[in-house]
Amino acid sequence: MSDIMAFHTAVEALLREVTEKAILPRFRNLAEGDIEDKGGNDPVTVADKHSEELLAEGLSRIMPGLAIVGEEAAHADPQVLEGLKGDCWIIDPIDGTRNFAAGKPPFGIMLAMASGGEAHTGWIYDCISGRLCVAHRGKGAFVNGERVEAISTGEAQPVAAISLLFMDDARRDAMKAHIAPHYRLVDIPYCAAEQYPRLALGTNDVSIFERTLAWDHAAGVLWLNEAGGKAARPDGSAYRVDEWERKGLIGAASPALWNGMAERLAALPA
Repeated sequence: MSDIMAFHTAVEALLREVTEKAILPRFRNLAEGDIEDKGGNDPVTVADKHSEELLAEGLSRIMPGLAIVGEEAAHADPQVLEGLKGDCWIIDPIDGTRNFAAGKPPFGIMLAMASGGEAHTGWIYDCISGRLCVAHRGKGAFVNGERVEAISTGEAQPVAAISLLFMDDARRDAMKAHIAPHYRLVDIPYCAAEQYPRLALGTNDVSIFERTLAWDHAAGVLWLNEAGGKAARPDGSAYRVDEWERKGLIGAASPALWNGMAERLAALPA
């Protein structure tokens, strides 16, 4: 077995092990006090914390010496974010915590490796179905080991999942008035680990994200772009993991669909 195959086998095994040890035993089994609010209606559970601990330990064994930037560690100590500027692991221990805490899917684990502010490898693991999306910069996107190419829904009115959760009132109203009429709007899954696959696998055509933290988007942006879709900032610039305070991101099943949304966003009233 080559070193790269052994590496990916080890990461996949870790994802499954952490799911079985830290996440699924607590699914629909959270005790009183197992859920906290980090502020701004942003929940965290004991499963998130346990998952991140196990992932950090396992990744340190698989690839020693890399900085580890985990969502919960960064919440506890914002200085952890400085690790995004260099070679690092990026961990979302449970993406979709809101769903997990409510006892419903979707939720998953998102991992990425980055260097110099850009993700080069990513994993998106669905804890319930076992679906594993993997991407390598310049080498394509895969689902359960099979290479995939992004497809649109083919609907005359493109299907859009637009996250309004972290927008201010003025921007939210502008979206509803000027963007929504051009699309068939569907509910967002409150889970980037589900939203990015939907954009490539023919479920959704386009999505807008306001908050763009690295653990939510590093793996997904890379995977969608490698699948032949497009994920980028609204001005067309590439998403970087070290721009953690920057807002706004468009993901789409094709560059043409991305362009259509970007043009409409650019035309929004100031």
